[in-house]
Amino acid sequence: SPKMDLLHSNGVLIIQHLQRDYRAYQDFLNFMSHVGDPRNIFSIYFPLWFQLNQVVGTKMIWVAVIGDWFNLIFKWILFGHRPYWWVQETMIYPNQSSPCLEQFPITCETGPGSPSGHAMGSSCVWYVMVTAALSYTVRWKDKSAVTLHRLTWSLLWSIFWIIQIIVCISRVFIATHFPHQVILGVFAGILVAEAFEHTPAIQTASLRMYIKTNLFLFIFALGFYLVLKLLDIDLLWSVPKAKKWCANPDWINIDTTPFAGLVRNLGALFGLGLGINSEMFITSCKGKNSCKISFRVLCIAASLAMLQLYNFIKIPTHTEYLFYILSFCKSAAMPLTVVALVPYCVHSLMRTTEKKLN
Repeated sequence: SPKMDLLHSNGVLIIQHLQRDYRAYQDFLNFMSHVGDPRNIFSIYFPLWFQLNQVVGTKMIWVAVIGDWFNLIFKWILFGHRPYWWVQETMIYPNQSSPCLEQFPITCETGPGSPSGHAMGSSCVWYVMVTAALSYTVRWKDKSAVTLHRLTWSLLWSIFWIIQIIVCISRVFIATHFPHQVILGVFAGILVAEAFEHTPAIQTASLRMYIKTNLFLFIFALGFYLVLKLLDIDLLWSVPKAKKWCANPDWINIDTTPFAGLVRNLGALFGLGLGINSEMFITSCKGKNSCKISFRVLCIAASLAMLQLYNFIKIPTHTEYLFYILSFCKSAAMPLTVVALVPYCVHSLMRTTEKKLN
């Protein structure tokens, strides 16, 4: 539509301005784009918070998974273009003089562009972390503590918005999103996170509930895809565009396709449910050692180390269905490691040490 073309063309001007005037900050902006990557939720934020506060850690996974699922559905509904291919195919520029937008190794995302998954994932997980931190200070009652709470409130929310703004700028800078797409992503993420502030049932969910939720999310997404495919609407229309207009074929990654994200998130949610309802979790995280600072510090260090090792596991991409199956298993193993395997090993080690000392 003309209005959308105008919105896109104005967005291209902003991208050109950023790429021209913020060239000196290129490395920093690329780094901040990685900071907003939803995969960091599972490998960095979650293992830190779960060992400090299991309620917050559990909520973080639910928010991340449901938020990314909504992001997928919104992307399929909105059919948002990405700047790096839109400028090559639009007819609004005269004499075929399309603007030149620089691409980077992280530019060539293959899914639709609206809303931004990085912006949505970043805003929802940081919203959870900020509200969790403030929940401790809101209990302070004396006058000086109330003043400190207000200062803390202002500081944390300022940090929240600074991070969101920089993540948004970074995604626009690398020409993978238009400005309106990252703004939509930020506010969509906040809405999802706020919804889970009023959903305490996730803290007591059984393994059966986790499995039912997984099946619902998968069947709904797959059914939505198949129904629209029967109506001759291809929801994977963005993948050929990405392959056609990406400056370097090596930058195309199957891990950025819509179904790859869906499988990754379903695996993480299943792994969390399996871990929380396991005997290892009950023995270690509900035992007497769970309250010790040393236990939590060791669990955090071991969890982060183990999850970094998972990054060295490269899943073969030559067979798409095999990739999805192995991706699900790898994603399930990560929260299972954090929730059950590492705490159980640390608990067993501490118990053995205590017996030797006695």
